[in-house]
Amino acid sequence: MKTEEDYKNGQVLLIDKPLNWTSFQAVNKLRWAIRQAFNIKKIKVGHAGTLDPLATGLLVICTGKMTKQINTFQGQEKEYTGTFVLGSTTPSFDLETEINETFPTGHITETQIHNTTKQFIGKIDQYPPVFSAIKKDGKRLYEFARAGEDVEVKSRQVEISEFEITKIDGFQLHFKVVCSKGTYIRSLAHDFGKALNSGAHLSELRRTRIGEFKVENALTPEKFIENLNL
Repeated sequence: MKTEEDYKNGQVLLIDKPLNWTSFQAVNKLRWAIRQAFNIKKIKVGHAGTLDPLATGLLVICTGKMTKQINTFQGQEKEYTGTFVLGSTTPSFDLETEINETFPTGHITETQIHNTTKQFIGKIDQYPPVFSAIKKDGKRLYEFARAGEDVEVKSRQVEISEFEITKIDGFQLHFKVVCSKGTYIRSLAHDFGKALNSGAHLSELRRTRIGEFKVENALTPEKFIENLNL
């Protein structure tokens, strides 16, 4: 069993974030549980890379002195699996917002789908979604978007080392992506649809790896808290 000193000296906790939780909620829940378990007033707890509420999977959470390593962990390669839906787009590029446009898909072949992934391998310029937490003029982009205000989003260079369509099920494209820090899989879905002369949006996303840390070694927040209180 870990002690109060262990958590203060620093732990790296692998958490499997549930659907509809924010990364901030997961951190708060664990911080509260650690404080309650050891009856301590303060302990540093932070995560190494946000996951959207509609995404599940690996959150690397650091406590105590290990919070100094957060930037290092954030910079590591990430792996995701999930699903794109072909033929329609949403303003947020995922299911946070309603479908706003539909596109023809009859011209798209399976061979074309697999070949199009090659356009995205390597260093690419990517526009982050307007519904994102990136700051501009002191406000988050999603605040402008939700207020219906137009805002200029600058592209950024990201690197994709692997992009594979693992299964095609009608309009549902199941994928695996290995990429650099700062890559938006929602933007990849949007751009992939465009590259097929159609549209696409992200319907499901799971982070399976950050550097050497894997989701199969992670605990749900509930399981972590249960173990903490044993």
